[in-house]
This record gives sequence, structure tokens and C-alpha cells, in this order.
Amino acid sequence: MTMRRALLSMASVLLLCVLVTGCGGEVNDEADGPARGSVVSVTPVFEMTGAETAGYLAEWKYPVAVANGVRAHRVLYETVAADGTPTTASGLVVIPDTDAPRLRLVSYAHGTTVRRDEAPSADGETERARTVQFAAAGYAAVAPDYLGLGEGPGFHPYAHAPTEGSASADLLLAARSLLADQDRELDPNVLVTGFSQGAQAALALGRELNGGAVEGFGLAATAAVSGAYAVQEVQAPSALDGRVESRRAVLFLGYWITAMNRIYHLYDDPAQAFRPPYAQRIEALFDGRHDLLAVSSGLPATPEKLLTAQFLELARNPTGAALRAMADSDTVCDWTPKTPVRLFAARGDRSVPFENSQRCMKAELGGSAELVDLGDIDHGETVRVALPQILDWFRRTQPPA
Repeated sequence: MTMRRALLSMASVLLLCVLVTGCGGEVNDEADGPARGSVVSVTPVFEMTGAETAGYLAEWKYPVAVANGVRAHRVLYETVAADGTPTTASGLVVIPDTDAPRLRLVSYAHGTTVRRDEAPSADGETERARTVQFAAAGYAAVAPDYLGLGEGPGFHPYAHAPTEGSASADLLLAARSLLADQDRELDPNVLVTGFSQGAQAALALGRELNGGAVEGFGLAATAAVSGAYAVQEVQAPSALDGRVESRRAVLFLGYWITAMNRIYHLYDDPAQAFRPPYAQRIEALFDGRHDLLAVSSGLPATPEKLLTAQFLELARNPTGAALRAMADSDTVCDWTPKTPVRLFAARGDRSVPFENSQRCMKAELGGSAELVDLGDIDHGETVRVALPQILDWFRRTQPPA
């Protein structure tokens, strides 16, 4: 590791230490801050019999061999914001209707959504179906909405790995409390997975579990699908050089810059970053109330029409606050796993280039991880192809001794 990478990694670890553990080795430390992971409220979302679950998953093309009935809950719980202050977040907890008093636990981290009510615990049926697949197979399954989505207050810090990790970790604690109230317990070794933005979130959570930072939980295995693990070296440059389809590049850059500005202060006025007329409307588009179609129709066709010359250059050669924003999230591959890791990615992906996963394999994680090449398919297909493989792999993965 170069000195620069070591310093960036150290800075990121210190930030995660503050956000995720309070630097005390436990997530839930009431003396130092909020009661991390404490349940604020639980709301039943739906129940399905085994036959209903099987039909639901077949409709969404995520079938399982034998489907259990499931019960799903929206859980609002305490966590921390990007600046470490107390806040709340919501997430989906899906419990299988089985007689097992002890359940293995899967954490599934969802892909990019721009409207808050499309999160898994709200009306996000696509991500909900992916979560239900694991519960139908007999696992307790949790899906964090992340900060600012679902019923969480404020804005969504899009692709901010530290808070993706903390929100995911605190949902584990909340789920444990929910299951305890039902006289059931969770295996402490968590199976972690996620897609796209959620792949970054999965590795952020995996790193914390791997390091023993989440009270009472460890890591059983990690499977991440099509993640932008290297914003500085791969994702941002590829958004400008054609490797990412132009409309998708515009969405990524607009979402990322407006989100990171709220944390790292990238600009004083949107006009410094965005060309007219988009400077006047872009922050309103990413307010959590517009869907993907509305956001995309309000933005131009190419990054060159969206960004000013200054911010085009920052995307290529980041400095200052932009570099800090990238560095704090680009360390999700900088840990040595003690349990199995698989990265799934496709060479045909025009949203998140395959090079992201290749770059991750060159980091510390890669020494113990396996890269599964899904071939010449596009981004949305990668999760549909990968999830059945992940479910089968999780079945065969034994908890650590």
C-alpha cells in the first residue's frame, strides 16, 4: 500500500470508528451517544403463506426450491447521521414462518433509488422481493433503507459508505431485539450481500463485522454484486469517457455531487458545479420525492452538458473536498476478510464498469476474495443472475466455529 493510500485508509477508518463504533468497540454505547440500534417502532408490512410467497417470488423471477411463509416488518431504529449526531433510519425485517428458534441472518443492501418511498420497507417492491427470497428460504432477512430513505428523516447521503455501514449495522441490533420479543434468536454470524450501491454498503458492513465492531455479531460470508468500489479511480472517470452510458453517468454524477456537498461542502452555490438551467433545479430533483423518470427527464443527456468545466476536471482529477469525499468511501475493499468473500460483476455492465471489481481484487480484500464474471450482461441483469447463486452459496457456507 502506498503512503497516500495508507493515509486515506487511516482517515477512513477513523471516520468509521466515530460513526459506527464510537471508537469503543461496540455499536450500542448509550454513554457516548444515541442508543444505537434501539427500536423506535415496529409496523407490520405484510404476511404471506408459503404458497403466496412462492407465487410472489415466481412473479418477480426470484424463485426458491421450497418457500416458507413470511412476515415482514418495517422497523424504525436509532442510528447516527453523517456528522455523528443522533438520527433514525428505517429498514425491512422479514421473518420466515418456521419452527426454528434460532435463525441464520442475511443482510441485503439495496441498489440506487432516488425516491424515499421506493426503499425496501416502503413501496420498493423490487428490492423487497429480493429480501423476501432469503426469508422464503428460511433465513431472517434484513434490508436497510439507509439514511434519508423510507421513514428516515433528512436527505439521503448517496453512496456514502460510512453511513451505509452504520445504518446497516444498527439494523442488525434492531432486528435482534425484534426477534427476541418473539422468543427467537439470531445466529450472530451474518451473511452479507448487496447490489450496486448496496454492494458498496455490503462491503462497508462486512468490514465492520469482520473487525468485531458490531456488538454481538460477526461475519459468516460476503457476496457483493456490481458495486462502484472505486469512485476516484474507476467510476468517476468512466462516467466521462463513455464506459458508463451517458444518461446513467449524468444520474450518478448529479446524485453523488449533490449528496456529497451536504457532507463535504463541495460548492457554495450549485452554479459552481452545474451548468444552467440544471443548477437551478438539480437539488430539488434529488429531494427524495421525485422518481427516476422525473429526475432523468430533468437532467441533460451528457455529463458535459451537466457539469461546469471546474467540476468536470474534479471528476477526472479530484482534489480537496472532492478527494476527501471519494477517499472516505473508496476504502471498502481495504480489509482482510477472515471469512469467504465473492464479488459478482459483468463485463457488459454500462452502469458500473467491471473495472470496479477488478480494482477491488487488487486491494487487500482481493487476497482472500473470488471474482465471479457474469459475462456480457447489463447492470440490472447482474443481480437477477447473481442472487440465486448467492442463495445457493450461502446455503453451503458454514458459520465460523
